[in-house]
Amino acid sequence: MSRNFDWDLLQSFLAVARTGKLTMAARRLGIDHSTLSRRLTALEAALGAKLFERQLSGYTLTHQGEHLLGRAEAMESTVLAIQSDAGRERAQVSGTVRIGVPEGFGTAFLAPVIGRLAEAEPDLQIDLAATPRGFSLSKREADIAIALSRPAHGRIHARKLTDYALGLYATPALAVAVRSVEDIQTLPFISYIDDMLVAPELDYVPAIGKGIEPRLRCSGLLAQHMAAAAGAGLCILPCFLADADARLVRVLRTEIRLIRSFWLLVPSDIRELARIRVTCDFIAEEVAKAAGRFLPGGG
Repeated sequence: MSRNFDWDLLQSFLAVARTGKLTMAARRLGIDHSTLSRRLTALEAALGAKLFERQLSGYTLTHQGEHLLGRAEAMESTVLAIQSDAGRERAQVSGTVRIGVPEGFGTAFLAPVIGRLAEAEPDLQIDLAATPRGFSLSKREADIAIALSRPAHGRIHARKLTDYALGLYATPALAVAVRSVEDIQTLPFISYIDDMLVAPELDYVPAIGKGIEPRLRCSGLLAQHMAAAAGAGLCILPCFLADADARLVRVLRTEIRLIRSFWLLVPSDIRELARIRVTCDFIAEEVAKAAGRFLPGGG
């Protein structure tokens, strides 16, 4: 093996293996794509093996690359553990933390309060990724993720943040037509696009009743919220989001009451890093302080 082989080369390998894209991996590493390309070439030369199939659609691992991936991730875990131990000694919160969150939680709840963390920790760079899709922690798409369920496997530390309530909402003009659950079948209804659901916990329609045929389907929660507020139809929405909107009222409060959960997930090998630990504690504390928003009146 060449003496030029070093940890930077493995970091570059992991970034490309996880993203499948040279430019995306380069941005994640904070280098230009030509430098990253040279690192991959150097790593393959050092190992005497071809690690990627380079195609127009992106980079895919070869058999040798797949074999290296597991070993490289094991080395990464060791490096992160060393950093974690050193971080506890220094007790310094610095670096970048990327938080992957559902768009409703991220936009309506976390975005308005995250500035407090940034103010308290001036050396911390915070990336808040609030999107309708989930995040793969194993691929390092995020350092911390908020999910709707606890993962069944993987080296992930899971911490339940809170249960949260959802209800049926409508504009006041539409709400007067809703006197029973049966009325929902005759009124316009808004829901997710079936084949774009990112989690089974978001499939609300079967939990409400049979015979409901949504007239408007949206890929994300915020689009549903805006459509409902504009009077396009009835919609199941999280109370922490919809209760703050004066354009909407909750209907059939007793008959339609759904409960879901938010889980805070972190790869086990980085959970003790100072920046990760402080960010997780901040999120958990803010959620605890806002318990009444997530479960108003007990749900």
